[in-house]
Amino acid sequence: MCGIVGYIGKRDVAPLLLEGLQRLEYRGYDSAGIAIFNKHSTGKGTAGKPAGLKMVKAKGRVRDLEAKVPARFKGTTGIAHTRWATHGAPSDENAHPHLDAEGKVAVVHNGIIDNASELRTKLTADGVEFLSETDTEVLVHLVARSQAETLEEKVREALRHVEGTYGIAVMHADFNDRIVVARNGSPVVLGIGEKEMFVASDVAALVSHTRQVVTLDDGEMATLKADDFRTYTTEGSRTTANPTTVEWEAESYDMGGHDTYMHKEISEQADAVDRVLRGRIDDRFSTVHLGGLNLDAREARTIRRIKILGCGTSYHAGLIGAGLIEGLARIPADAEPASEFRYRNPVVDPDTLYIAVSQSGETYDVLAAVQELKRKGARVLGVVNVVGSAIAREADGGVYVHAGPEVCVVSTKCFTNTVVAFALLALHLGRIRDLSVSDGKRIIEGLRRLPGQIQEILKQEDDIKKLAKRYAEAKSMMFIGRVRGYPVALEASLKLKEISYIHAEAYPASELKHGPLALIEPALPTVAIVPDDDLLEKNRAALEEIKARSGQILAVAHQEQEKADHTIVVPKNETELDPILMGIPLQLLAYHTALALGRDIDKPRNLAKSVTVE
Repeated sequence: MCGIVGYIGKRDVAPLLLEGLQRLEYRGYDSAGIAIFNKHSTGKGTAGKPAGLKMVKAKGRVRDLEAKVPARFKGTTGIAHTRWATHGAPSDENAHPHLDAEGKVAVVHNGIIDNASELRTKLTADGVEFLSETDTEVLVHLVARSQAETLEEKVREALRHVEGTYGIAVMHADFNDRIVVARNGSPVVLGIGEKEMFVASDVAALVSHTRQVVTLDDGEMATLKADDFRTYTTEGSRTTANPTTVEWEAESYDMGGHDTYMHKEISEQADAVDRVLRGRIDDRFSTVHLGGLNLDAREARTIRRIKILGCGTSYHAGLIGAGLIEGLARIPADAEPASEFRYRNPVVDPDTLYIAVSQSGETYDVLAAVQELKRKGARVLGVVNVVGSAIAREADGGVYVHAGPEVCVVSTKCFTNTVVAFALLALHLGRIRDLSVSDGKRIIEGLRRLPGQIQEILKQEDDIKKLAKRYAEAKSMMFIGRVRGYPVALEASLKLKEISYIHAEAYPASELKHGPLALIEPALPTVAIVPDDDLLEKNRAALEEIKARSGQILAVAHQEQEKADHTIVVPKNETELDPILMGIPLQLLAYHTALALGRDIDKPRNLAKSVTVE
């Protein structure tokens, strides 16, 4: 959560930082701020602060901050932040950056300081006056009060008092030739330019200026100067920084002519699926190559169980993935929310393979679960989208889903690609074990059909838009599905809630009679996932139960459903792969429902992308 961007060099920094904040706004958008230093400025700084250090903050979006930045707000070094509130309501005072009383130290921070209340009490007793409700402000005062001789040591000393997670960038008026940054549990990426340096919480803010990046590890710090940088641990030991090249161009983060990022990302799914398949299919042996697994055939055959961990949409993808693995590889598999797993003192079995799923590769609950599993000697694979992300580096191996940049807060193409990646993994494991050549070939042919079938579904958008306008009047909706269809129902329910704010619940269709049927009435529409498989008649029986109680039904099926008021017909693939296609029209349904209600689709209230806090 939250977005950080910083720069040191020779360019006018304010426009550059504002542009970076715009690209990071999906990480938080309730307030924003910018602090700059210009060694050539004279006179008093903002609000009587020392010459050279200036700051502007604003509640609201980055555009609200931009409107407040004065024309003569000039500088060549600066840090900026767009916020997703954790401590203190959105306000000008709670926006980052935060300054100390003398205005010498400016800090931006992502994460949560767990012992902030204790530190605040101690600092207040020492005479410090706090101006905000944030946990971040304690960091500012700790740095400012340090007697250390260098900025690096001041920051290091401050961090010794801190418990929790952080990605920070610090400027100090007495050390105006540098920015010091540090990471523990919240991403920090350095961008390497020509006699200029950048820092951000996401490469999206950097790719317009450089594609050479260094990603800090937890417990690592860096000093940025205009012509140099160095990395080291929070204990002071030098570390080796190996720059990598960002895969995506700046244009990948633009809307590309669409009205919203969500619409763009839904429309990109055929190409995205083609990307995750490219170069991985092995027709000779009816299997796939997944070189990043670091898991040979002998090791794969020793796996007795698979546990998949994710949060939100990634958890739903994991549920489908578990079904694919059980069905194709015949390995017992299940999925669990990572946020629950890490707190229930689970039994870590040496014969279990753990798979961590995260679009960003930085999701805090998933990362913490991975670290705990590694501590206990477990083997962990990652299924992530972002190359070089924390989970990708912590895991023993894994699969990149290659969905491309996803900017909208709600995930669409990354969900689809993650499920396809699980299909590849299931096929790989299945062919090592007992899956026949003919079944392997059948699944490969089905995977190859997916991009074209996704395009067929997207051509129905106008019809789905009409349905969405009808169902937008609902105050609540029910989503049901059986076995493979149930995770699809869960994900569709989540999408509707996230962007339309319509209450929605998902249940296994078989559970209707065990309670939820009491909710059925004409005012509560039900969306039913009805694939043409061995449970077709069971699903039709559920539709009969709903219709007998005057419930409205929207079916997503492979053929028209007589008992449904409306049916969205999707192309039939292999039974195991059908869930991949059945979720896509429901992404469009959620999108057009939210559009009909006038919602801010890319930035739904109370949410932000890349959840790096608990």
